[in-house]
Amino acid sequence: MLTTDERRTASSPAVPSRPRLRLQPDLSARTLLDGGWWPRSADPAAELPGLILAIEERHGPITRIMLGGADWDASRPRRLRVDGPAGSRVVRLGWFETMPAGLLTATARAGRTDLLTVPPHSGEPAARAAMDQAARAGNRTRTPALLAAITTAAIPDRPPAATPAGTTPDSIQLSTWEWEGGQDGVRSQRAATSAAS
Repeated sequence: MLTTDERRTASSPAVPSRPRLRLQPDLSARTLLDGGWWPRSADPAAELPGLILAIEERHGPITRIMLGGADWDASRPRRLRVDGPAGSRVVRLGWFETMPAGLLTATARAGRTDLLTVPPHSGEPAARAAMDQAARAGNRTRTPALLAAITTAAIPDRPPAATPAGTTPDSIQLSTWEWEGGQDGVRSQRAATSAAS
């Protein structure tokens, strides 16, 4: 019989797929997002290992991934066993209902990586445009606006999406700002600007 921890630990596929990923080329610049990722499905065990290995090439070992619950299937493992060149290890996964849709945060000892996560069913031109925007140096567009642009591109004559009950555009912006680094992100940006001067 499996223990609770064993049931909640997913294993990565033998050979993780190469992720459709765009990362900001300048590691020293601090913007709202560090890039965009377009997974092929909503299965975290199938999609996350390749992403984790790709991010680690630039930022070192990932220790935790934070995800919005609405973006993924119901399996929601708490741990993910990732098999990479350095061997097998476990990465912790945190699922948050309050996290803005389309935002994924990977943390490593060296810092964090905030990515736009494009819905798997998105059309290719809109998905690639959103990933390119998210990875652009100086990008100031937040994940909800990038996702809205993908939806609008998919259905050109569709009216704008309604704001969920109990929320206002200002509360959505504040929540997104907090998840994308909030005050810490402002401090990091000021420090980077001062160092460049």
